[in-house]
Amino acid sequence: MRLQGAKAVVTGAASGLGEAVARRFHEEGARVVLADIDLEGARRVAESIDASSRSAVAVGCDISRESSCNEMVQAAEVFFGGPITIFHANAGTAFSGALLDAEAERIERAIGINLTGAIFSAKAALRSLSQAGEGSLLFTSSLQGVLGRPQRSVYTATKHAITGLVKSLALEFGELGVRVNALAPVGIDTPLLRQQLSRTTDDVDGRIRDMAANLPLGRMPMPRDFTDAALFLASSEARCITGQTLVIDCGASAGIREPRPSKPAA
Repeated sequence: MRLQGAKAVVTGAASGLGEAVARRFHEEGARVVLADIDLEGARRVAESIDASSRSAVAVGCDISRESSCNEMVQAAEVFFGGPITIFHANAGTAFSGALLDAEAERIERAIGINLTGAIFSAKAALRSLSQAGEGSLLFTSSLQGVLGRPQRSVYTATKHAITGLVKSLALEFGELGVRVNALAPVGIDTPLLRQQLSRTTDDVDGRIRDMAANLPLGRMPMPRDFTDAALFLASSEARCITGQTLVIDCGASAGIREPRPSKPAA
């Protein structure tokens, strides 16, 4: 029960990593507000965590709108009966493809959710976290927040911005007792990743094996690896850690490796 008594809000909690983090925080003793633009999805998850709604509830939020972020935090404070102590700005969206082929609307949407939305939600949460006298603000970044990747230009730009945002906010809010950190995973073996891969290959398991083989540890992170890291950074065990981006990549960012020998054709 490493988060006993904590009051946590997780955005993008209707599915995927946000759902996994919300469940893990609750298992460790936190009361949890699950925020998502998909309110019905968030409600289903919250009810599966606690059907009584005493320790887990859902709140609708469009993080690209500042007013919606403020309303989310206000609703959380009413539920908790006091300020937030943990806020995980997890909601985000993907962007892939050549920049020269990208429509303005797609670019603006990625920036609006991944960067502007992260700033709006953090701004709303920090007012509450500061009142608590201590707190943890987490962002979900990406390995592309520390490295570049072709065909992912706008996504990479937004995640690099999160790395800088974390450093600045850590300096700005440290004296108020708020720690600010980010989690930067490589691709995680989730149902969403498998669904995305299925659009380009009939052998999803084989593609996952190839992706894992190209990482130094020879494996891909699982959701539990991500929630372990989130739990650590949110807990008092990380009380001296702020301004950091924790990379969860099975060694991918360590440096250039010799390519693995290709498998012989069958």
